[in-house]
Amino acid sequence: MIGAGAAVVMEAQSDPRSLTEKAYQQLVRKITRLELVPGATLADKALVEALGIGRTPIREALQRLSAEGLVVHRTNRGMFVADINADSAQHIYEFRALIDGQAARLAALRASREDVEELALLYARLVEAIEIDDIDGFVECDRQFYAVLARAAQNIYLGEVIPRIFNLHLRLWFLISAKLGGWHDIARAHAEMTRSVVDAIERGEPDEAELAVKIYIHGRHKEIRELL
Repeated sequence: MIGAGAAVVMEAQSDPRSLTEKAYQQLVRKITRLELVPGATLADKALVEALGIGRTPIREALQRLSAEGLVVHRTNRGMFVADINADSAQHIYEFRALIDGQAARLAALRASREDVEELALLYARLVEAIEIDDIDGFVECDRQFYAVLARAAQNIYLGEVIPRIFNLHLRLWFLISAKLGGWHDIARAHAEMTRSVVDAIERGEPDEAELAVKIYIHGRHKEIRELL
């Protein structure tokens, strides 16, 4: 007889939604970290074997990634990892400068004390992750930082868009890191930006908060233009 606890575990494991999310997270990691290189074919059979997940959840995850711009569907050819080129990088960074900059500006006007404290804590964790060479921890803290920034801006549309654009930027971040031979220097520059943003938000200085974000993003854009 199966106990109640085991039944719950089995139900969770068979839940199509959880399997789709698992496939999505694994594919995001492989694509953003360039383990699946730009232009790579995303064949169902190969992904089923590589991920150990059924075809339907994988296809649903690919559709989600296609909507986010990390995957492209080519008629009669299948699914492929989206290319990285100068034009796509420019579009991503231009959009990020607008939405991240605006989020920082609004956060400086609207953030609660709890928001500021959480942003400051995430900044400290970013620095710690760099010091202990924890790239997974750094990426997760960075993802949380932008989520909290969007929440502090108190705009539901920014809250929806910022997490979706994060993975596109993350892939470019890993590309720059690989081209430069390591991630620590670019991570320190990012941490410095977050410190400036948090300080500006805490002081209620929207112009400074927005400018700090835009200077950082323009710097990354300049780097990738030179590397592509």
